[in-house]
Amino acid sequence: MEINIGSHDAWVDSPPHDQFAWLRANAPVYRHPAMEENQPDFFWALTKHADVVQASRQFQNFSSAAKGATLMEDRPDLEFARLLIDLDAPDHTRLRTLVAKAFTPKVIKSMADKYRRVSIELVEAAIAQGEVDFVTAVAAELPLIAIAEIIGIPQDDRAKVFNWSNRMIATSDEEYSGGAADAQSAAMELYMYANALAAQRRADPGDDIVSMLVAAAEGEQLTGQEFELFFLLLAVAGNETTRNAISHSVNHLIQHPDAFTRLRAEPQHLDSGVEEMLRWASPVTMFRRVATTDVEMSGTLIKQGESVVMYYLSANFDEDVFADPFRFDVTRTPNPHLAFGGGGPHFCLGAQLARLEMKVLFEEMLPRVRAIEPTDSVPRLRSNFINGIKHLPVRLVPA
Repeated sequence: MEINIGSHDAWVDSPPHDQFAWLRANAPVYRHPAMEENQPDFFWALTKHADVVQASRQFQNFSSAAKGATLMEDRPDLEFARLLIDLDAPDHTRLRTLVAKAFTPKVIKSMADKYRRVSIELVEAAIAQGEVDFVTAVAAELPLIAIAEIIGIPQDDRAKVFNWSNRMIATSDEEYSGGAADAQSAAMELYMYANALAAQRRADPGDDIVSMLVAAAEGEQLTGQEFELFFLLLAVAGNETTRNAISHSVNHLIQHPDAFTRLRAEPQHLDSGVEEMLRWASPVTMFRRVATTDVEMSGTLIKQGESVVMYYLSANFDEDVFADPFRFDVTRTPNPHLAFGGGGPHFCLGAQLARLEMKVLFEEMLPRVRAIEPTDSVPRLRSNFINGIKHLPVRLVPA
């Protein structure tokens, strides 16, 4: 079988599940050649659940900082400052600790009522409109509203975050981005915005993340460049991933009407249903690490300095972990999916926030919607990094 999971084109029509299944069975640690410009000469593709978990949790043996967490060899930002995902301890620990209190279970739970009101408004507006693009009308809106409030971005500016996110994340997709130069331009626009917002918070601090970061910068715990990159990561990752998780979830419910009917009739399964939706969505398909020592995985020797790529999407369909993995089962238990990472220090900071947003949205949508009818094709993002849906044209039939 031809293996090209490193190519953007391999993901355009659907995730390359057939390739991943073959790799899990025949070459779980696969020496993958470069497929795109600016990729390493080769990288080791980890496709089994156990190997992805091992690389995630044995962070002493697998570095995020050596070459960065994305599959690009030339990262100008790594020369002067790094995103949180591109750091190892102690820098990663220092920065993550600065904002961790904004994502505690107590804080997240306190937001449920607001997210419920927003979900009701979005769903009812979409029903009233008739035919809608569910991505822009609902799936993007709720995470944007949520992350804007947590960070401290005025709600009227959330469309700017949507635009910056698309241009920076989707550099390989012509609809969203003009390429690397456009992504860099979007980053500069976001940095300027972040610094203007920081100036406001210095004069009038609040209880949002920007105020926390400004206080940290004034206490010399954070440099100006670290502030900009931290703001970028929170603003972009905080909406992009949940947007795609919701979009995929609705698309899967369209494709599996029995699951949709069951969740409407038996809402007690929504917790397990959300976990199954996350398993199938796997919004971030992979991250890269670099071996800091010689390591053997699944019988293959990975030498110090070589890149490994943890394919979360493949791990989430590992036959050794998930019985009948291609069955969309909203009652699946247990469900040790890796949609938020394989554990370890880089486990997604916003995992509980994403779960809350999804649960509240479906709690309010399912009783109000009798059926979800597709009205056109569903174009996917051209990206080997983000498992994205660009548009989801549907009609929400009211209950």
